[in-house]
Amino acid sequence: MLFITKNVCVVFLLSITLPGTLERLSGQISLRKDFESRIERELASLVELYRHLHANPELSFHEVKTAERLQHELQTAGFQVTASVGGTGIVGVLRNGVGPTVMIRTDMDALPITEQTGLEYASRVRTTDDQGNEVGVMHACGHDIHMATFVGTARLLSQVKDRWLGTLVMIGQPAEERGGGAKAMIAAGLFEKFPKPDAILALHDDATMEAGKVGAVDGPALAGAASVDLTIRGVSGHGAWAYTAKDPIVLAAQTVLGLQTIVSRELRAIDPAVITVGSIHGGTKHNIIPDEVKLQITVRFFSEVVRAQILASIERIASGMSKAAGVPPDRAPVMKVREEESVGPTVNSPKLAPRVRQAIEGVIGQENVVLKEPALGAEDFGYYGSTPDKIPICIFWLGAASPEKVAESLKPGGKPLPSLHSSIYAPMAAPAIETGAKAMAAAAVELLGKK
Repeated sequence: MLFITKNVCVVFLLSITLPGTLERLSGQISLRKDFESRIERELASLVELYRHLHANPELSFHEVKTAERLQHELQTAGFQVTASVGGTGIVGVLRNGVGPTVMIRTDMDALPITEQTGLEYASRVRTTDDQGNEVGVMHACGHDIHMATFVGTARLLSQVKDRWLGTLVMIGQPAEERGGGAKAMIAAGLFEKFPKPDAILALHDDATMEAGKVGAVDGPALAGAASVDLTIRGVSGHGAWAYTAKDPIVLAAQTVLGLQTIVSRELRAIDPAVITVGSIHGGTKHNIIPDEVKLQITVRFFSEVVRAQILASIERIASGMSKAAGVPPDRAPVMKVREEESVGPTVNSPKLAPRVRQAIEGVIGQENVVLKEPALGAEDFGYYGSTPDKIPICIFWLGAASPEKVAESLKPGGKPLPSLHSSIYAPMAAPAIETGAKAMAAAAVELLGKK
């Protein structure tokens, strides 16, 4: 008579039906314990690095000191670093025998936002932007979290070279917020002057997901974005004799409302899109009707067909409003799409994304990996995968919010969480950096050659 316990039976069946499963699980457990002990020793210095970067933000294409700090960190971790790639971009290379090449990207730039978090390490930086305006500067999109995680990943991977073979390329990219940094680095020879990657990875912090968790996306991850400058022109005059003028402020208000019908009434309900007027400026004095009003608009989309339809509709509505108001033809609206600040959708490669997700599950637990829907936020990371070489790419979300605050926000009438780009956005740095570094390093080890 044969007596088999439940646990022995499970192991026996696994060994028969899933060859290599036990070996893989054993490897994941070993890697998980290794990363946990190593990141524990690094975490305090990584959080300090985060605070330094948070307190000293720099605007797009001006990330000089930020790039210098990342260069120093990569060199300390054993990378050969090249600076000034595509502006302020940096490229670090770590060779470890013959094997695949994996590239990991972080963004470096901050936003023209005056911080109001009240943190002791809050940014107090003020500067002059490229348009000559004095602005506050803040890492309100978590790029400081990204960079600290990036450095943590570099340290982990340089410490466990006995686990992988190949070449690791780590890049600090400028100007993600302006949509031009990825293009600039590629144009500067990123894929010709440095080892060409077999896969490219990135992450982005999530202001609505609990720190300690990762969000995985298969397929389309982030929307494309088009930046539009729209000038509504009129005929200036005195506010007391408005009938002698053509008021562009009234026209601008009507146009903003008219744009809201594009998504709701012109697009298919299954085509997600957003049109947001983020800036509107016109006039100089209470009683003066100005000549023009300037609008800055962002458009989000997941297909080029939808993009083209939205842009055509914006132009049609603005022109129609102008004609209806009797504005002279020579004062018609002027619309310009800033191609240098526009990006296409970011689509995770279908074969790469599941491998990345499984690797991350191995080090932080399957219960801490959440499947996410595509988001209408935009990233220029997708540009790395849209070159003629069609290099596989994958970006994942990194939870950065307090679990208690997330739970509170989900209650009826609960306090909403600050979003990315908010002046009061303050991520939970330590657990986010710890999780992000382990997750990214595990994904890289999965994709690199094994020893």
